[in-house]
Amino acid sequence: IIAYSHCIAHGIDMTTAMQNQKAAVNSAQWLLYRFNPARKAQGENPLQFDTPSPKLKVVEYLNMENRFRMLAQSDPETAQKSVGQIQQDVSTRWQLYQYLASRPAAGEGKSASTALPTQTSEARIKE
Repeated sequence: IIAYSHCIAHGIDMTTAMQNQKAAVNSAQWLLYRFNPARKAQGENPLQFDTPSPKLKVVEYLNMENRFRMLAQSDPETAQKSVGQIQQDVSTRWQLYQYLASRPAAGEGKSASTALPTQTSEARIKE
């Protein structure tokens, strides 16, 4: 099990930490997935991707933590550049995991496209 573990050093209210965890998933900063190699023997893809389409921009999640808000206040240019890079990384990673989980299991005899999808998850985020 790989789990997200927040701490008080992140600058969050520990009594409402579940909201931060939910925002991490809703922004796709934290992906939910399961990998069960036994599914392959059943002809199923061992990767199950459970993260829904992103509902938040990463910046909305990041702004929930003091450590990111402090960067935005102390060095707005670096913060803006970093947020753009983080959003791109999140979108690319979400797209890749979605693609990998959608592929048929190896040995099923189905032809799987090797091309990655081109639409990014950022385009799916509602403004």
